[in-house]
Amino acid sequence: MAISIDTVYQKVLALANKEQRGYITPQDFNLFANQAQLEIFEQYFYDLNQARKIQGNDTVVADIDDLLEDKLHLFEVTPSSVDILGYSNVASGGVVLPDNVYRVLYVGLKGAECEMLNTRDFINTKMSPLTRASKSRPTANLQGKNLKCNNGKIADVAPTALTFMKIPGVVNWTYVVVNKKAMYNASATTQDFEVHPSEEIQLVNKILKLAGIATQQNDVMRAGQGMEAMINQQQPKI
Repeated sequence: MAISIDTVYQKVLALANKEQRGYITPQDFNLFANQAQLEIFEQYFYDLNQARKIQGNDTVVADIDDLLEDKLHLFEVTPSSVDILGYSNVASGGVVLPDNVYRVLYVGLKGAECEMLNTRDFINTKMSPLTRASKSRPTANLQGKNLKCNNGKIADVAPTALTFMKIPGVVNWTYVVVNKKAMYNASATTQDFEVHPSEEIQLVNKILKLAGIATQQNDVMRAGQGMEAMINQQQPKI
């Protein structure tokens, strides 16, 4: 379930407009909103890494781990075989991944998981029969957006299975101007937040903080920082 961008915008405006100051334009809000969503998204990976380093109470760690996995699962994409063929890059024998790929999680070739290698190792393993890939032990290489696999043959090939983590979509609060005032107008270009529904308060606080910095309204910035800090204290410690 997505977080309504209009709901967040109205909450941010209500807080920023307290005492009739700190108005945030739709253009600025969209900029701040995307920055806030990316900050929350990238924090998931850091928190998950930290949670898995904790020793001792396995139950607590598992709870945090499960929660973060649930949040990240929203961004996992497993393209169909038809979609993968659509990524085809004839020149390299591999595929060109979409621009929204954040991290590749799994690469498969005809039922076998590929070992991901850096470019140098991917090339070097082809030089010797002892290190060469095989049908049961294929290799893969990602260079930029170009992903290719090898199963021991001379020519590289495209993967037949793929799972990746996508970047959250660019949020967009769309509007029409009525009596010189921006009014929300949902359209085909409207984009809600894609982070977990539990992040709504964090989004409001982060956007408020960014707005305060941009408008040099110290009270608005401090309000956002204070509420963000309070939420962080209430969340389970990693």
